[in-house]
Amino acid sequence: MTDMDRRSLLQLTSAATMAGGLLVGATGGAAHAAPEAARQIVLRGRRTGANIPDVLTTGTPYFVRYDLSDAQGRSVGTENAHCLPVAVGLDGSFVVATLVLSLDNGMITAATAFQRPLPAVTEPPVDARQWSHVFAITGGTGAYDGASGSITIEHPTRDEDVLTIDLTGPSS
Repeated sequence: MTDMDRRSLLQLTSAATMAGGLLVGATGGAAHAAPEAARQIVLRGRRTGANIPDVLTTGTPYFVRYDLSDAQGRSVGTENAHCLPVAVGLDGSFVVATLVLSLDNGMITAATAFQRPLPAVTEPPVDARQWSHVFAITGGTGAYDGASGSITIEHPTRDEDVLTIDLTGPSS
């Protein structure tokens, strides 16, 4: 058998293996997949910690922490975000961020990249511009094990936020 014949045989074998795997995955996976369950949770946050510098600098991380409550005002956990400005300008900064929601019945992790519209040189304590951004849910534990979806965070004031968590994932 020549080298060319061996390569052709390997390519055909690889293609057949991949096609078989795709076929089994498509048929077997669909038969075993749990139906998607969607639900929405809205929480309010009150900032309880942050180390946002007066002047944002590319590559200098900061964090924010919020205590979370439900619609009835009951404490349900905390929101912790670790943020890294990757580009900074006078009109704002482009930030990469990770988020951990530590809730009474489990944790949700998420990630994003967003344009932060607040001035890069300061975070005004009053009259801050309202803004929002969206995180992709990357995982969860407890009641959120296997979760996916998104988290939209609105910032009506400097020290408050509203989280709309749109969960999808296997139903239990």
